Amino acid sequence: MARARRGQKAPQHEGKSSEQAYADLAADPGFAQLRKNYRRFAIPATIAFLVWYVTYVVCNNWARGFMDTPVVGHVNVAVVFGLLQFVSTFVIAALYARHAGRELDPLATQLRERFESETGR
Repeated sequence: MARARRGQKAPQHEGKSSEQAYADLAADPGFAQLRKNYRRFAIPATIAFLVWYVTYVVCNNWARGFMDTPVVGHVNVAVVFGLLQFVSTFVIAALYARHAGRELDPLATQLRERFESETGR
């Protein structure tokens, strides 16, 4: 926000107040669509990752024989599953970035531009 110099008034924004603009955006169907698109990815991805992670933890605690099974040399199933936790995290992040670029960013940009034009920012 621009600051006023000594002896000058701060610039006044033309248009709606921020609160009114936020309320209008919250009621906009585009905002509802943005939230729906976000949830369509975030909820299943979160559930899938948590199930995968809890499976890993449960197997490490109660399926030690399975987790101790050698895969290659001294590398066992536990090490492979542990490394796959990192892989799955990066895969989910890449999928989210692609989803956001296609589904979320265009809607968010429209809403942000509308907000900025309505509030004079």
